[in-house]
Amino acid sequence: MSLLPLIRKPLLCYVTDRLALGGNSIVAKRILLETIQRAAEAGVDWIQLREKDLSAGELVALAGAAKDRIGSGSGLLINDRLDVACASGAAGIHLGERSLPVREGRQFVEERCGRSEFLMGVSVHSLEAAVEAENGGADYVIFGPVFATPSKASFGEPQGLAELRAVCGGAKIPVLAIGGITPQNANECLRAGATGIAAIRMFQDARDLRQVVSQFRSLTRE
Repeated sequence: MSLLPLIRKPLLCYVTDRLALGGNSIVAKRILLETIQRAAEAGVDWIQLREKDLSAGELVALAGAAKDRIGSGSGLLINDRLDVACASGAAGIHLGERSLPVREGRQFVEERCGRSEFLMGVSVHSLEAAVEAENGGADYVIFGPVFATPSKASFGEPQGLAELRAVCGGAKIPVLAIGGITPQNANECLRAGATGIAAIRMFQDARDLRQVVSQFRSLTRE
């Protein structure tokens, strides 16, 4: 059973990056957990814990602390680490385009975790990859970068709205747009067919997260 029908639209996903918060590791962790709590309280649907430098043990501990801050307000997704997602009781996993295939991930969750309600998403950069993820059993995909953004510069030039529209039109599962998204250009993504928005800086650097979420919630796909 998918948890997607329980999510409001546009769907909002905060992707974490504690290394961009500055300070030493203790300060960065404290600020990250505070930001996660504020995001959940503001109404962000999903928190994707994307801290690739941490060991499995460190990530499980951080996920546990994040869940305590989130409560029932948001779903916690773990980036790439199925073992950590299962051990921490997270709502799901977000896989990279070159990570474990979704079908194998589903098998792992069923056999090792005994979970029937478990979200699985994939980062994609093309319609072909989105369809492959869908056929493998993904619940959603995150496509981008749509606009220019420092965090996605390594993926090359922005994909643009036309490519986003093609992916949204060709995939039957929800597509979230990522990369340079702001409250000012988000409506263009929704009009292109995106179900929601994923972002790092838009949520992490916001002075007033409630206002940012409110701005997004006022957008429509019409």
